[in-house]
Order: sequence, then C-alpha cells, then structure tokens
Amino acid sequence: MTSEARPHPLYVPLPGRPAPAPPATAAPAPVPALRLAPDRLRTGILAGAGAVALFWGLQARPSARLDAFFATGAHLTGLLAGYGVLVLLLLMARVPAVEHGVGADRLARWHALGGRYVLGLIGAHALLALIGYAVHTRTDLVTATGGLLGYGAIAAATAGTALFVAVGVTSARGVRRRLPHETWRAVHLGGLLAAALGFVHQLAGPDLADSLLARWLWSMAHGTVAVLLLWYRVVVPVRAALRHELRVAEVRDEGPGVVSVLVRGRGVARLQAEPGQFFRWRFLRRGLWATALPFSLSAPVRDDTLRITVKALGDHTRRIRRLRPGTRVLAAGPFGALTAHRRTRRKVLLLAGGVGITPLRALFETLPGGPGDVTLLYRASDAAGLVLRTELEAIARERQAALHFLLGPSDDSFDPLAPRALRHLVPELAAHDVYLCGPPAMARAATAHLIRAGVPASRIHSEDFDHG
Repeated sequence: MTSEARPHPLYVPLPGRPAPAPPATAAPAPVPALRLAPDRLRTGILAGAGAVALFWGLQARPSARLDAFFATGAHLTGLLAGYGVLVLLLLMARVPAVEHGVGADRLARWHALGGRYVLGLIGAHALLALIGYAVHTRTDLVTATGGLLGYGAIAAATAGTALFVAVGVTSARGVRRRLPHETWRAVHLGGLLAAALGFVHQLAGPDLADSLLARWLWSMAHGTVAVLLLWYRVVVPVRAALRHELRVAEVRDEGPGVVSVLVRGRGVARLQAEPGQFFRWRFLRRGLWATALPFSLSAPVRDDTLRITVKALGDHTRRIRRLRPGTRVLAAGPFGALTAHRRTRRKVLLLAGGVGITPLRALFETLPGGPGDVTLLYRASDAAGLVLRTELEAIARERQAALHFLLGPSDDSFDPLAPRALRHLVPELAAHDVYLCGPPAMARAATAHLIRAGVPASRIHSEDFDHG
C-alpha cells in the first residue's frame, strides 16, 4: 500500500499533549572520516600474505629428504597461520578507518571466513610438523607426539590451538545461537591468549630464531595490532564515557514491544556520528551492564542527544524498556558504513524490513535530494509491525519523497519484493542506489530480487549483525 503522508514533528507527542516543535539545534555536519576502501584492505591483506610466502621461499632450502619436505611445508603453513591470526585481530580491532570504509558486517564475514582458513592452516601445520618429526626420528605418530610435547614452545602452541578450536566451534552459527552472549564473548577473549601462545611458539621456531631482522619485524607487527586492539577497544570507549557522560534521558513507547531510548550527554556532536551508523551500547544497570549490543541511531543527532529504537526480541532487549532516566551509558562508536558516503547515484531507494527501519529512518530524513529522488519501501507483516510510522509520513511529506508500506505475511502468495513489483513501485529502479536493512532472510531474498530487477550488486548497500 502507499501511505498518505501527514505533517508531524520528529518526536511523537504523547496522546492528549500538543505536538512539540522540531528540535531547533541540530548537530553540525560530521567531518568526513578517513575510510579504507574494501578493495584496498583486501589487496593489502593479500600482499601481506605474499610477503610472508616470499620470506619463507627465500629461507627454504631444497632437499630430497622426506623429513625436510614435511618440515618445509610445516614452516610455510605455520607462518601463514600466524599472519592470518594477526589479520583476524586487526579486522576486529574497531579501527575507525576500517569500520567506516569496509562496514561492520563485511568485516564480520571476512573474519568468519578468515577464521576457517586459519584453523585449516593451523591443522595443516601441526600435521606436517608431526609427520616430519616422526620421519626424522623414525618413530610412530603417537611416540612422535609425546616427544614434541616435551618442548615448551610446542606445548604452548598446542594449548593455543585448543583455544582456537574452541573459538571456531562456538562461532558456528548453530552453536552461537544456543550460547549466552557472555559465554561466547569469554571464549573469544581466550582467542587473545591463543594468539599470544602462538607468538611465543613462532619466535622459537627456526624461521624466526635465526634472523634478528625477522624476529624484529614479526614482533613489530604483533605489537602494532596489540596496541590497536587496546586503544580502540578499551582506551577510546573509556575516554568517550568520561568525556561525554552519557545518560538515559527518556524511554518512549513506539508500539507493541518497541521503545525508543534517548541518550543525552556533553559534546555529543564531537562523536561525529552519521545517519546510518550504529554504536555498541552498554547500559550500566543490573541485567544489562555485562553485554554491549549494536543498535543503529534511529534519528540524526540533535541537542547532544542520541536516539535508538529497540524491539524486544530477547531477554536483553526486553530489559531495555525498563531503563530509568539517569542510567549511565557506555557507547562505543560510531561504527558502520551504511551512510551517505556509499551513495553513487542521484536517486536512492531505501528498503527496510521490521525494526531494520531504524538506520534508514535517519537516512530518509537526511540524504540530500529533491522531490522524487528518495523512495522508502517498508516491509512488515501488518500495520502493527510498522515502527516510527508517523515520523516517516512526516518526513515524506516535508521532502516530497515516496513512501510505500508493503504489508502481508512472508508466506503470502504475493511477494511485494518480487522484481516485477519492485520495478512497478520504483520507476527506473536499475538507476538507483539501494540501502537495505532488515532481518537476514528478508535481506538475502531482497538482494536476489534487486539483482534480478537490474540493480548491480555494487549498488546494493546493506549491513547486519547476524554472523557466526
């Protein structure tokens, strides 16, 4: 259906109260952030892997001996595994240039894929080293295993491998959904200890032990990543908490199971949060303080106030509606690349599903464009599932933008996101940039339909947090 837009202020008044005027003071436009493009990051990662392989090749000594053959393979896979661990830690270090340029969801996908490669390399390294040692000592694999574990550095590497396997197992999508977030997080913190144990093992290995320059470069690489992790995941959030003193200002009902939380602080504009971005929020009250979850801003920053809109989907989100004004808040961010920076075309389609409307609502208000340049399609099972509807209608009227509510169950015979339906609702669809946010299944189906409708994949911009 197509909505009839009605004028309404940004903040919806309570029934029976006069509508307040829109906030007079908006945050200044954010200073453009340094962004590392995905292609450049990918190229840099591959170049680093090539440099590691080149270093191995320069040190390798051809030999016809079988034990030397296995040992050489073990050295290559070990070096690549160590490098891979550094890459995985860098991807999750929350470096702003990487987060803003690549996007949190793409980084999570790369991290998950890279983790599988690293576990494979670690397994290959251990197997090749074991076979090579067994051949060299002319013993069976069981005896060779006992002999290798007698070396301290190898025992440390074995413990690190066990921790990495635990991280990999708990990251599997089916396992992760069954684990409490706190348990999953604790296991992943064990990955840092695994990386440290692996570093000790590598320094004692023949590839680095015989070269002062190699040890120095390897140590510098590990030190740099460690500093980035400590700085951006610990120091920066703590400093921001002390500087901005964020507190809950108001919790407002938006509909069945949905609330908006207004968080106010000092100098919030200095955070340079852009519409479409998210923070990782930690509310310092019982039942909430131990977990930081990502929620997108559902409105532009105004009057030192940040707003998120949350739907109750679990124990944590259900507790949020019981927050009281004055509750201290730690907010790490902003993160994400679902911003105006990705725009490449004059015409833009915003495609939302369910509570995925939150980042797109902020973009709907702020993306530059004249009448007809911006279209919002909002998919929901019924009218009760539409979040922030009145605000969306007000924005559509003010900027003369197209707004369509696509209602109906997901198993309905008519799919409003089918290619033909999309082309009917959005003329010249193939000439649009598309910003997409919604439940994972809906987002995957919508992406496939958009591509079939003629929109290049490079112009479909999405971000979600459902990664194993």
